[in-house]
Amino acid sequence: MQLPLQLQADSRESLQAQLFGQFVRQIGDGRLKPGMRIPATRQLAVDLGISRNTVLLAYERLVAEGYVQMRGPQGAFVVEHGGAVPGSLRAAGQGAPAGERAPAPPRPPVHFKGRMHHLRSPNAGEVEFDFWVGRPDPRLFPARAWRVLVERSMQQLRQGDGSYGEPSGLRRLREAVARHVGAARGIACGCDDVLITNGIQEGLNIVGRLLVGPGTAVGMESPGYLGAANVFSSFGAELLPCRVDAEGAAPDDLRSDCRLMYLTPAHQYPSGVAMSARRRQAWLQWARDRGGCLIEDDYDSDFYYDGPPLPALKAGDRDGCVIYLGTFSKSLSAGLRVGYLIVPRQLRIAAITVKGLMTNGSPGLVQGALAEYLERGDYAHHLHRLRKQYAQRRDALGAALARCFGGAAAVGAQAGMHVLWQAPDGLPPAPELENLARAQGVGVYGLESANVWLHDARQPEHCRRCLLLGYAALDCSQIATGIERLAAAVGRA
Repeated sequence: MQLPLQLQADSRESLQAQLFGQFVRQIGDGRLKPGMRIPATRQLAVDLGISRNTVLLAYERLVAEGYVQMRGPQGAFVVEHGGAVPGSLRAAGQGAPAGERAPAPPRPPVHFKGRMHHLRSPNAGEVEFDFWVGRPDPRLFPARAWRVLVERSMQQLRQGDGSYGEPSGLRRLREAVARHVGAARGIACGCDDVLITNGIQEGLNIVGRLLVGPGTAVGMESPGYLGAANVFSSFGAELLPCRVDAEGAAPDDLRSDCRLMYLTPAHQYPSGVAMSARRRQAWLQWARDRGGCLIEDDYDSDFYYDGPPLPALKAGDRDGCVIYLGTFSKSLSAGLRVGYLIVPRQLRIAAITVKGLMTNGSPGLVQGALAEYLERGDYAHHLHRLRKQYAQRRDALGAALARCFGGAAAVGAQAGMHVLWQAPDGLPPAPELENLARAQGVGVYGLESANVWLHDARQPEHCRRCLLLGYAALDCSQIATGIERLAAAVGRA
């Protein structure tokens, strides 16, 4: 490892003293961490163009004063100071005390005003049975197949020219995604309509940068997804609530100047309602009449259990008014960070430009592996396996809730990876339920804890006892035990 050491031959201070002082300063301010190996004396002498004896003498002083430890043939390592920095640090030229320094000029102002939502469960690693929403089961990840695919993708990278890939994404993957959404979601598109992103969240940021500015009216399902609301707010949007009923979000709620609407039609977040065909047509007409745009977040549409899903909202788009966002985070792993946008043709060049300005493209290694996984048909087989597993877990959750709590309502069980459960009368509000469950090693989540955007912080009474219960990452026995512990926590066992 080369270190940024600068020695001055014309300095009154000897080269040995300069070298010692620079090591001490870098150790004292944390640039050289405890336990870090420092360069061998011979190599450092070559790097700096000085005598090895000069380096040896500086190292001997570092050892003598307790900064460095020699470990035989392993080399020299920074030791840990268990308290205040030794006085020799100041003697080596650390500088004047903070109180004696001239005041620093003001830094440039920070214009960003965004907020972050939860990426992980607040109880991650702290409870035995965690019903956090949106988590696939890592035990079902096709690791054996992916080892082979990643190795092949790595070989392809080595055979390339070392350049950046296309900002829009690997063409093979975009073609595979276009084939997948055509068959699975009814969307007619080509690879040029697809833009690979680092998950849906980056897709939302691209959309925000394209269409949202200070004061832009953006319609949001209420309650809705906080991650989207935070993105649009960070660009200065005015968020307008749109009520959700048994058919999904209702378009008649939005005022006339709103031309941009965010929707989760396949499995509304958080309610789990699947938008009806009639309501989907109403939204497409809304966009046509206003010259507006619909943002369709299809986050967990891969999972329908009791019959085939309705085609995506984008499938009925004949006017180029729907921006479609899809992801592999729920079906494979959020850690892969692969999602995609399908954009209307009039936005294609602008969307690719924004993606290029943000990241210069997504990681090629994962794109190559995923492209082959889709091409071979393995992804379709994987989804079939997941649907069977998750349907059993959904049934286990419904049975456990009925057994422990009676006929309390659960919405959204026909699809997705979570249900919205209305706790029965007599139980405490969601925050108290969360605390009682946590004491029993169970993670459950009310609306405020589960990345839910609420236009009005004062929830209706029936919402105060709503819990979001994610079931995909727990097996049937874990689900049953977790609900039994929840019942015991509230005195229903």
